[in-house]
Amino acid sequence: MPDPKGFLTTGRQTRRRRPVSERAQDWGEVYEGHPLLPVVSLQAGRCMDCGLPFCHNACPLGNLIPEWNDLVFHQDWEAAAERLHATNNFPEFTGRLCPAPCESSCVLAINADPVTIKEVEVAIADRAWSRGEVRPEPAPRATGRSVAVVGSGPAGLAGAQQLTRAGHAVTVYERADRVGGLLRYGIPDFRMAKRYLDRRIAQMRAEGTRFVTGTAVGTAVDAADLRARHDALLLAVGATAWRELALPGRELAGIHQAMEYLPIANRVCVGDLDAPTISAEGKDVVIVGGGDTAADCLGTALRQHARRVTQLDIHPQPPDTRSPDQPWPIHPKVHRLTASHEEAGHLYREQYGYPAGRPGADGAGDEAGGEAGDADRSGVPGGGGSPGRDLRAAAGGCSGGPDGPDIRTYAARTVRFDGTEGRVSGVTFVASAGPAAGPPGAAAEQAVPAQLVLLALGFAGPEQDSPLAGQLGLELAPQGTFARDADFATGRDGVFVAGDAGRGQSLIVWAIAEGRSAAAAVDRYLAGSTELPAPIRATHRPLVL
Repeated sequence: MPDPKGFLTTGRQTRRRRPVSERAQDWGEVYEGHPLLPVVSLQAGRCMDCGLPFCHNACPLGNLIPEWNDLVFHQDWEAAAERLHATNNFPEFTGRLCPAPCESSCVLAINADPVTIKEVEVAIADRAWSRGEVRPEPAPRATGRSVAVVGSGPAGLAGAQQLTRAGHAVTVYERADRVGGLLRYGIPDFRMAKRYLDRRIAQMRAEGTRFVTGTAVGTAVDAADLRARHDALLLAVGATAWRELALPGRELAGIHQAMEYLPIANRVCVGDLDAPTISAEGKDVVIVGGGDTAADCLGTALRQHARRVTQLDIHPQPPDTRSPDQPWPIHPKVHRLTASHEEAGHLYREQYGYPAGRPGADGAGDEAGGEAGDADRSGVPGGGGSPGRDLRAAAGGCSGGPDGPDIRTYAARTVRFDGTEGRVSGVTFVASAGPAAGPPGAAAEQAVPAQLVLLALGFAGPEQDSPLAGQLGLELAPQGTFARDADFATGRDGVFVAGDAGRGQSLIVWAIAEGRSAAAAVDRYLAGSTELPAPIRATHRPLVL
């Protein structure tokens, strides 16, 4: 046990975000540099080294969290990095992008603040890289077998690295011009700088993994021919079929899917484009959706100097704390303030002059956080550009916060897109829950101006119009994903599926766990047995009620 009294004597301390006035002007990561390592060690010392560590089960990777917490507390950082990498190929990714269900299941979370597991994780990984302790691990000998991996997101990369280290000749096919999948073009730089991805890819190349970019399997390369040229085929193409919102006015110009918008912004950051072809600059923006992708759209729009941003979420506002119907150790649905919402709330307050904690003029509560901010951009007021007319009161409303309003409108069901001369000019919605809920009608409808609408409604599965499934004779599961058995195998001999293509839209930790487990299944198929770890089966699911 790190510190027998650490959970009693040391309070939870998380990384500080950079001031809004600074970070909203650039694309750098939102967090300041790591705390001093002794501070991280003290946080690791809060771990109780439980006899039954529920954090293990909450993380599909089976991360050895109490072990590396103990090593960090005792300043054995190199050993901690070894234990961390024993279960996770890319801890610097998960430490930045995962919502940390492990922390929700920390035993301390029953009645206190959990251990900062995610931040200890990323501190271990970043220190190991800075000290040169993360090195290529080529296989000691080659097996003479070859594997093609289709897709280079976290599942494909994890599977490819595991199979390469097992001695197989692995080639990863990626249809985009760069490796990384959604990590490359779907995640903004302010959440994870691409240098972390680039150095992992360099490590994999040094280990012997081969990458072929700009090649769409199913069109540029026949999938059946690819299978014939390799001893096994691992499909990790993700769940890239976005959900649509087929409403009146959907055909208007200025309405885009989130994954049409975010990759363009990422290409500007990398220098491929001088300016984005879809930009929020100077516009009223409406984001429809309530997940991480919606938050990424928000942060991107703010950095492009949107005039205002409104987010419509069809779900009611979650409670601020765990509700009785989502007991520990379940990862609960609670009201969370992302860095992007913190930025929007603070900028809104600066532009419209809301004092800290003051509710809106119509009585709707306001919420966001923030430090010092700029006054030339805003979060979201209500109709007509007046902060006194808050459309959120007609829907679910929002709770108050220290520095500004929460720009999200909860319990809001979009009913149509309004337009002028073929371009979108606004979005009309009604309350989907609460006292104002009811059938659409003139009295119940509320409108918000918009010259740019972004749809962030999640993903249904792999793309249905891709020839890949037909060329391989794959079947689809009822939910639209590729059908497979518990060992990741499809009905086609030697063809396996990993990640969101088989599971459906999920978290990065599940994608990496799927890649590792599918790699073990492929290795077993090729060699008759395997020593590769398999943390999950394809049928495993997170704990929910």
